[in-house]
Amino acid sequence: MDGIDAAAADLELDGGVLRLSPLGHDTTPYPDELARALRAALPPNPTSMETVCRLDTVIGQEFAAAAERAAGRHPGAALVVAHGQTVFHWVEDDGRVAGTLQIGRPAWIAERTGLPVVSDLRSADVAAGGQGAPLVALFDVLLLGGAGADPAAGVGAPRAALNLGGIANVTVVPPARGEPRAENPQDLWAIRSGSSPAVAAAPLAYDAGPANALLDAAVVALTRGVETCDRGGQRAARGRVDEGLLAVLLDDPFLAQPPPKTTGKERYHHGFTEAALARLGRDVAGDDLLATLTAHAAEVAAAECRRHGVAEVVASGGGTDNPVLMKALAERLAPARLRTIDELGIPSAAKEAYAFAVLGFLTWHGLPGNVPSCTGARHPAVLGSITPGRAPLVLPPPAPGVPSRLEIVRP
Repeated sequence: MDGIDAAAADLELDGGVLRLSPLGHDTTPYPDELARALRAALPPNPTSMETVCRLDTVIGQEFAAAAERAAGRHPGAALVVAHGQTVFHWVEDDGRVAGTLQIGRPAWIAERTGLPVVSDLRSADVAAGGQGAPLVALFDVLLLGGAGADPAAGVGAPRAALNLGGIANVTVVPPARGEPRAENPQDLWAIRSGSSPAVAAAPLAYDAGPANALLDAAVVALTRGVETCDRGGQRAARGRVDEGLLAVLLDDPFLAQPPPKTTGKERYHHGFTEAALARLGRDVAGDDLLATLTAHAAEVAAAECRRHGVAEVVASGGGTDNPVLMKALAERLAPARLRTIDELGIPSAAKEAYAFAVLGFLTWHGLPGNVPSCTGARHPAVLGSITPGRAPLVLPPPAPGVPSRLEIVRP
């Protein structure tokens, strides 16, 4: 909820290879008033349909302005993919996802840019019985299972992509065992998702637990909103990890729940930390609290990577800018190698924006964008809805097959 990430990409599907040329990205911070209104509308706070409508409209207008600026820098742009702002992820007590809500009305983007817009990318996966997340798993599988793989990281060992946003999500990519063959996209993703005996192991992806969510919420609470994050990990670096509190934080039913699973700020808000402090039965000083929450974020992510015996972890997201978090993560991952996605040609801060560009591109070409073994969906699904731009909507012919590899074209 820091702002709007905009990334521009050239995408070309050449047989089984999807080539992505990153053209640039930037982030537009939300206006302070809008950021406060968003946080105030999140659970466990009460809200109203009027507030949701107003936020949906204003965020759509903010997205439209960001898209217009990006399209102005890239006048050949043909399509906008808008993930929207997640405000609620409806998870039942049994772990089943019943619904998900991303706001930011796409009509404002289409009106402002004149371009067609792919939006609401998660709902089709949820309707098919999936968690609706992590949808970036397809990007990770194509990248780490193809040209992004690093033979030096360990022959025959799985690799993991780790995104450190508000929530840490992990994609575990098994080692390649030869390229599966299929007659159509649905069958190929069934093979890749493990529902065919042609492949011994299937990729997994799920939310590991909180990364920056509890850290950011604690900073907001400690500074009464003057600061919104522990920039550079400076506060955590001054503190000491409280092992008692860390043990309480890690005694969390969600962490013990098997995948597929997803979560969000409706669970991991400052009330979660306050409940842990209440269980601990004593106060923890501010910098010590942040040091402990940083260690917690590192352990939550590292534990999942250790569970799958990965040889290499490729990290992305805002958490990679926190050297205290990255150091703690590297120590807890050892001997697995930790590096960032920047080394593969994708800026860490823009990874999710480029990933959703890929998903929208697949939707535009009639191809599925989910990986059922990762989201738990019953079948592959073409994701999202398309809002026409000013011109009549003309879709390209459906692509003959899904890509098996993502190639990053460096400038």
